[in-house]
Parts: sequence; structure tokens; C-alpha cells
Amino acid sequence: MSRYEPSAHRHAGAPRPTRTRAVVAEGKVRHVGICEASAATIRRAHAVHPLAAVQSEYSLFARDPETNGVLDTCRELGIGFVPYSPLGRGFLSGEITSVDDLARDDVRLTLPWFSPANIAHNVRVVQTLRRLAEAKGASTSQLALAWVIAQDTSTPRAPTASQPAPATHSPKASPPPVDSGDLSGCQCSRLRASPGLHPAGR
Repeated sequence: MSRYEPSAHRHAGAPRPTRTRAVVAEGKVRHVGICEASAATIRRAHAVHPLAAVQSEYSLFARDPETNGVLDTCRELGIGFVPYSPLGRGFLSGEITSVDDLARDDVRLTLPWFSPANIAHNVRVVQTLRRLAEAKGASTSQLALAWVIAQDTSTPRAPTASQPAPATHSPKASPPPVDSGDLSGCQCSRLRASPGLHPAGR
């Protein structure tokens, strides 16, 4: 799979919907997907050319697609949903217990989840997740991924992350069974430290 950016194409001067149709017609692109789009944008894009996938951040710590219409729109239109950062920017791995665990230049320090006002609460949430995981003989990462996979998105899911998890946290072939009741108490605190810092805070 490779990424193709229509703005780099010879049709770059045309409106984006025209560029998309052109590169598909020329065989340069087989499937079209968009990332971090609103429900309204998904509908507009799908009307121009059928979308194969929509990628949005989705995890126990970022459940906005459930309430902002994105998942409902994907179900309605039969579009694949690709959740990225299913481990909550690494928080759900259980490896982060304080800001001292992050490098001074780590971009995550700008995100509300990792702010001094929120990190202590979120660490306690992950500790709850760890206890649930241990009861199922799994790691926190495995349980967090199993939760994403178990959600009724009614569309193909392929969780993606920017950093590989340690081998001890890799998902098993058969992820531990989870249900909404298992993790109902795992709600993170993500007060907005500053407008626009985090997509989940919009």
C-alpha cells in the first residue's frame, strides 16, 4: 500500500474532488481514503468518489468517533474505519507513569492527556486497566487493542500505531475477550490545556 497525494499531480491546480476523480480515472489510485474528517466531510467526499476507508484516532482514551457521527456515517455508507493510535499515544501500554518517562522534546507533552492536570488521573485509569488485563492473563496493550477490535463498527478495522509495542505487549493471535462492562470505568481525563492541541479535545 502506498500513499498518493493528488496535490503533487499535474491536476494540482484543479479543485480537490476533480483531482481525485482524475487520478482514479488514470489508474494512479485504486482506492480513496481520508483521515480525521468530520461526518459531513465524509459524506461530501463519498459523493465525489466512493471512499474505501476513513482513519480517525480511536481508543479507550479517544472515543469521539462514537459521538461525533463518524462511526455512524461509516456504517451507513459501508466505509471501512481505520482506528489509529489505539494505545492512546502509548498511555495504554502502561509504560508511562509520569511526565518523567517522556523525553523533554516529546511532542506528547503538549497534549492534554499528558498535562500535569490530567496525567495522575490517567495513570490511575491505566492501573485499573492493568488489573483487568492481569485477570485475563493479558497485558494492558493487548486488552486495549482487544477492546478496539471488539467494538461494533460494522466495518473492517485495522488499528494502526506509529511506534511498535514491546514484544511483551504485542497482541496475541486470540485477543482476550472483552465487553463494555469490563472497561466501563476506564475513562480518561483530557481537559484541554490549550485550544486545538489534540483532535480528541475538539
